[in-house]
Amino acid sequence: MNDFGEKTAIIEKYARIFLEKNSRLNLISKNDEKVFLKKHVSDSLAIDKFFQKHKIKKGQKLLDMGTGGGLPAVPIAIFYPVLEVFAIDSISKKINAVEEIKKELELENLYPIWGRVENLPAQNPEKFDYVVTRALAPLDKILKYAIPNLKTGGYFIAYKSKRALDEIKEAQKTLKKYNLKVVEIIEYELKSEQTYQRNLIVIKVSK
Repeated sequence: MNDFGEKTAIIEKYARIFLEKNSRLNLISKNDEKVFLKKHVSDSLAIDKFFQKHKIKKGQKLLDMGTGGGLPAVPIAIFYPVLEVFAIDSISKKINAVEEIKKELELENLYPIWGRVENLPAQNPEKFDYVVTRALAPLDKILKYAIPNLKTGGYFIAYKSKRALDEIKEAQKTLKKYNLKVVEIIEYELKSEQTYQRNLIVIKVSK
């Protein structure tokens, strides 16, 4: 089996494990279970559109804020084994689930963290090359949590809906305060039971 085939097989195993846990833990809505791969996993892996332009270096660190049941952290860890992927969430049952998934999939590059992201810089002063978040909060709010965790020259990547431009406008004061630049908005579509317009907002911490 080739490398892509191996990763696809691991993703399919992840889906089976995740949906079994979801029946007990409600990590996603019951309505979304049947579109888990097409909606949640495919969305998580849309970050490939960014990584095609920005080459990953071995040992670089990525932080997923508010990971929930491991989205997008687990799919990213599977497809990009050279990355060290840290997944933080304040809800213990969700991080416990991610820890169990890590063990069952033998993902040595995935590091679940139970805690609040605003406390992370004090607990872990080492900064990240990338910070990502998906379905956590409006851009203006999450920027305040992401930036203290990013290295200078690092990237914050927010998975957003078709309201991406509106959220950027609403975050102008915060962007200026932290000397941040929106370097790219990557548009894409998700097709499951319906078509979803999605965006990756890419923000760089200036040197």
